[in-house]
Amino acid sequence: MGKVKVKKSDVWIDMTPMSDVMVLLLTFFMMTSTFVKNEAVKVMTPMSVSEIKVPETNVLTVLVDKEGKVFVGLDTPQKQEALLSDMAAKYGISLTGQQLENGRGSANIGVAMKDLSEFLNQPNEKLNDFQQTRGIPTDSVNGGMSEFQDWVTAAYDANGEDMKLAIKADSDTPYKTIKKMMSELQDMNRNRYYLITSYKTNSED
Repeated sequence: MGKVKVKKSDVWIDMTPMSDVMVLLLTFFMMTSTFVKNEAVKVMTPMSVSEIKVPETNVLTVLVDKEGKVFVGLDTPQKQEALLSDMAAKYGISLTGQQLENGRGSANIGVAMKDLSEFLNQPNEKLNDFQQTRGIPTDSVNGGMSEFQDWVTAAYDANGEDMKLAIKADSDTPYKTIKKMMSELQDMNRNRYYLITSYKTNSED
């Protein structure tokens, strides 16, 4: 008796729905992701149990390393460029288009105004190396405002009173440095700011 041949049929799977889902997922992650900026210095923030989140937009971040050097940075390159332009104009410094473009690529600014042009002449990959050992001076000049206070004032002038101020200091930063910086902010009637910390869970007690 001969064998009955079963006709083979090709199995076809419609991949269109899967492709749609993948595109939607990719779009979702692209729109909700935040990129970590390459900050001028690495700091290990102190631990706390506070769950208050720092706003992600319109924020001036003051970065303080464990040696007490101070850096400032705004949340977008456009605002960073505008801040640089305002400070350069105030101190009578002329900046080229290339220098401003380099400044846009830096997450933080941490040099004295006398070194600003030299700092902005560095290529993007060298900006952090140049400023790591410097920092913004916090000493008042001739009894007036310090350069740090001028940076904060210029940031508020450019972004309005709705701008938030956040301090991100290393856990080993000397207390006298933080106290001095807070005193300077208080002298400017800037008494509201966030202190950035790492969240401490119960298991870490």
